[in-house]
Amino acid sequence: MNDDRRTALLVAAIEDGAPASELARMSLPSTYRAAVTKRSDVAAATALPEEERSVADTLHVESVPTPALAPDEALVAVMASSINYNTVWSSIFAPVPTFAFLDRLAAEGGWAARHGGDRHVLGSDAAGVVVAVGSNVARFAVGDHVAVHGNWVDGEDPATYADAMRSPTQRAWGFETNFGGLADLALVKASQLLPKPAHLTWEETASTTLCNATAYRMLISPNGANLRLGDRVLIWGATGGIGSFAVQQALATGAEPICVVSSPARAAALRRLGVRRVIDRRAEGYRFLTDDGTGVDRAEVDRFAARVHELAGGGVDVVFEHPGRETIAASIASCRPGGAVVTCAATTGYAMPMDAGVATTSSVRIIGSHFANYHENARANDLVRRGLVHPTMTASRPLDEVASATQLVRDGRHDGKVAITCLGAPGTGVTDPWRRAELGEDRISAFRLAVGRSAPTPGAQSPPETSSTLALPAEIHGII
Repeated sequence: MNDDRRTALLVAAIEDGAPASELARMSLPSTYRAAVTKRSDVAAATALPEEERSVADTLHVESVPTPALAPDEALVAVMASSINYNTVWSSIFAPVPTFAFLDRLAAEGGWAARHGGDRHVLGSDAAGVVVAVGSNVARFAVGDHVAVHGNWVDGEDPATYADAMRSPTQRAWGFETNFGGLADLALVKASQLLPKPAHLTWEETASTTLCNATAYRMLISPNGANLRLGDRVLIWGATGGIGSFAVQQALATGAEPICVVSSPARAAALRRLGVRRVIDRRAEGYRFLTDDGTGVDRAEVDRFAARVHELAGGGVDVVFEHPGRETIAASIASCRPGGAVVTCAATTGYAMPMDAGVATTSSVRIIGSHFANYHENARANDLVRRGLVHPTMTASRPLDEVASATQLVRDGRHDGKVAITCLGAPGTGVTDPWRRAELGEDRISAFRLAVGRSAPTPGAQSPPETSSTLALPAEIHGII
């Protein structure tokens, strides 16, 4: 039997709801379809400036060997995944080719050696079904429907038990490791598995893992801003993949978001979700760096900060910061004395110019943040399972179109998350339709409806053509 036939039988069994015992007896394919970058493309791509590198030339979909399973790992049949900005970085080999990460991991030897090689299977999000587990795995079993978070960490490292994100062994799965989620199969540590929200589709689930948990650590966790009722929070890119979850979490905590976007349509979408204060930075013409890009335009920073102080009544308590180089000075200037800037990603550049005088004289704290530890991932996933935070998926593409989907994210021509269907059919995966009906399609799809994007819904039925305020129960503190 060839691998295509094995894969087809596996998908059919999953779709038919086959019992775990049947799935456990099935023969898994020796190869599988995956989105990869190739070491052979690195030299030609990196010879070009970053802005001239083509995702279409470097991100490929092809067959790769199925890896062996370590005792603490699981193999997941990926029904859906999604695009994150680290997919963009990986695909254009910036800021460095990710093969440098893989080589460093492989050099550790043992099971880690599998992560080397000349192809990198990308993807830091996934939702699917467990089809094999290692001998040491106890909490999850074959047949379980799971979401996969991207925190790959050595469970024997003592630092893991304080905060895994501060552990030297911590890596971003599918970015700093191989065998990621943009594929038909994914190799994960069992500690990456979370119960799938039963009321969501595969694509919706896959679009809620990395970005939702990253926003949770930044805003809600004591490791981040520890956001409180009534706090004023400035959110950059508020309709983007990470910002869209930050908005929901801020509203759910009773905080007051002041959102920054780049178009009237995006501003209008946020107002339909219940956000009262929005800044359209493009319409107001803010440019925070000098024309040559080497320094900060102080007048523009001050003009923006004055606008934020006006809307917030004296500055914000927290800034949700992720563009980095382009916006950091404006973020600091927007804080009230004693406020905090929580920053991750730095999608516009890591070398961030800032006025230390403003930060020090106003006692502004700058908190670096990176993804989320296992506990934070579980809490963020629980918010989704309980219907307190909802998906922000606005587009869904098949795996064969992963390059164009990644380009969409690279160009900033998307709102919310772009999902990728792998083995799952669009709009499938809901196993608790009663819970979905109880929460309401207009609520689950509130973000997508607000921004006017179309995406598959369960049973291929169109949701109501209405845009309602995103009414999120203020229960989030009960699970922190």
